[in-house]
Amino acid sequence: MRVSSAASTQQINPMATEHTMPTVTSRDGTKIAYERHGTGPAVVLVNGALGDRTLDKKFKMMTKLAELLSPEFTVIDYDRRGRGDSDEGGPFSVQREIEDIAALIQVAGGTASLFGFSSGGALALRAAGADIGVERVAVYEVPFVVNRDDKGPQPDYGQRLDELVGAQDRSGAVKHFMRGAMGMPAPAVLAMKVMPAWKLMKANASTLPYDWAALGEHNMQGNPLQAQEWASVTMPALVIYGGKSPSTLQNGSRALADVLPSAELRVLDGMGHRLKVPVLAPVLAEFLGTETATND
Repeated sequence: MRVSSAASTQQINPMATEHTMPTVTSRDGTKIAYERHGTGPAVVLVNGALGDRTLDKKFKMMTKLAELLSPEFTVIDYDRRGRGDSDEGGPFSVQREIEDIAALIQVAGGTASLFGFSSGGALALRAAGADIGVERVAVYEVPFVVNRDDKGPQPDYGQRLDELVGAQDRSGAVKHFMRGAMGMPAPAVLAMKVMPAWKLMKANASTLPYDWAALGEHNMQGNPLQAQEWASVTMPALVIYGGKSPSTLQNGSRALADVLPSAELRVLDGMGHRLKVPVLAPVLAEFLGTETATND
């Protein structure tokens, strides 16, 4: 039976100004902030670890993607719970984030496609399999680690992350993510700490365990993906990876396409894990039903 959220009605602050985002109330009462762009079939953008709309406007990924897709689609760009203008809610579970997406789909009219980036792709896939009105789902480089020889997170990554978040060491949690999960060199992380974006990432540090939960620790240890875990994702799916990305991400994407019931695999030459949105947008537009998104 299709999930019906108590939050299916858009809740907009009557005192809203041009700087206040509309919100929808998720099933557990958590307010989820979003922006709506364009007209046409609905697409909900699901960001990856630490990302929110404010941070994204600096990196020009989801924001730019919404801009390029908006001539032909209604694009919902939202802050995942605990980030940006969305409330924290609690206690956390992956199901709560699926209910957030269900509420946004109701705002969009009851059906929508999903695009998930990185760990947000894992959440998008779990939402797609939950019978909440998802018509199509596309993901870019969900970072599953499927080969023992591939470089993945440190064995104690999840445990250590929980300790840092529990101690409210936001800077330490972001550093742990950068070093332990992404494999960034220590000097690069040190350089990032003096950039303005570090403060924005720190603000979202408490949500890093949410992404780990969506991915599933069992999918991050070099084991093959299990088809039964994704058997309910029966709608058309598009799995994309970049030709310049590390072999771990490429292997994980190929394995994911193999276990999804109805998936197409695409490789974007010259692209790494950071999105080149003008390259990605027309690929997504074609999959979602139109080829009108351009590289302009």
